[in-house]
Amino acid sequence: MIGTIKTTGLFAATGLATIMLMQPAMALEADAFVERIATVYQAMGYDLTFGEATLEGDTITVDGVTVGLAGVEEPMVLDTELTFTGVVEYDDGSYTAESLTVPDIDTEFATDPVGHLTLSDIVAEDLWLPADGDTSSLALLQTVGRIATGPLTITRDGAEVIKIDSMEAASDFTYADDDSLESLVSTLAITNIWADLSTVGEEEPEAGAIIEALGLTNISGNITQTMSWTMADGHIVIDEFLFDFADVGALDIKADFSGFTPAMLDKVYALQNSDLDPTSEEAQAQQMMAGMEIAQALTIASASIRYDDAGLAPKLLDLFAAQSGADRATFVEGLKATLPAMIAESGIPALADVVVPPVSEFLDDPQSLEIAINPATPTSLLVLGAAASNPASLIQALGLTVTANQKTK
Repeated sequence: MIGTIKTTGLFAATGLATIMLMQPAMALEADAFVERIATVYQAMGYDLTFGEATLEGDTITVDGVTVGLAGVEEPMVLDTELTFTGVVEYDDGSYTAESLTVPDIDTEFATDPVGHLTLSDIVAEDLWLPADGDTSSLALLQTVGRIATGPLTITRDGAEVIKIDSMEAASDFTYADDDSLESLVSTLAITNIWADLSTVGEEEPEAGAIIEALGLTNISGNITQTMSWTMADGHIVIDEFLFDFADVGALDIKADFSGFTPAMLDKVYALQNSDLDPTSEEAQAQQMMAGMEIAQALTIASASIRYDDAGLAPKLLDLFAAQSGADRATFVEGLKATLPAMIAESGIPALADVVVPPVSEFLDDPQSLEIAINPATPTSLLVLGAAASNPASLIQALGLTVTANQKTK
């Protein structure tokens, strides 16, 4: 049975450990290392221009970097020292590095009002750069094992408005017997988010009044995600993509689909880095062909979005009721009465039986609301697109359901 190998064991997983033991590593050159980084990340749509790079032992220090991104006019300038530690170059031209660290950030980003940002403990770990010429998506997926930061604080005229305890994105990789990437599991965690929204009204009075009426002047919560991806069939399972905020609610997105293989991602990168004018007929034809190919390849097994209320929905109903001059019970009954007409305006009468009963139940007692699709068999986007000409058959093909106030399984 093939074991899961964390990126901290990436040398063994890629066969680089054998090379390292049997042959001497090549002499490091700082400029060659940063040039390789720029080449690799260019394939992902980034334009990186590094400052002076210096080498001491197996540590490479770089004097800042300018980051350009396709479609973004102004590049981002990071005028700070970048330190790569544990850097090794191999005979095939690939590199590994134990970590990249960036000094803590403490800077002003606005003057009126004064905006100040601090961010500490910035690190990227288990770095790998493939050999020269290999910028395939399969290689690019393995370039970073973990990115993390410590606390983030943003102040407005000296008062704290946003705080985050930590942020972390990490991937664990599983490799086949021939050392090729077989699958990965990635996680994301943004913990203890806190925001003071009381000052929104100073610039947006209407929005500020709504925030105050809903009791959202201070919010706190977490964002987490877990996803797995199998390379051979492009099977992606999003087990959780959860936005969970105290006294507000939790929004969770799940999905299970196949067909998004590294080869498919290669085509997406190729379109992204095309030299063609995106408005030209040739570019638009390429985009259309790629879109059709993706729609044919991607098959959906299931997907859902679920909202669990923790206090926001009743406050919204009370607010809307007050604005209409009615009490909440009267407002809810009126809203329920208009639901069939609202659905009819969509031009899809079959939706009424699916949507009206659960939404009415939620309005009466706001606990949870979930929209899910569960086709009888995994179905391609192309087939679903064809079924869209008959909305009733599309609803059946999708296995569309809407449920209210049901506990999670």
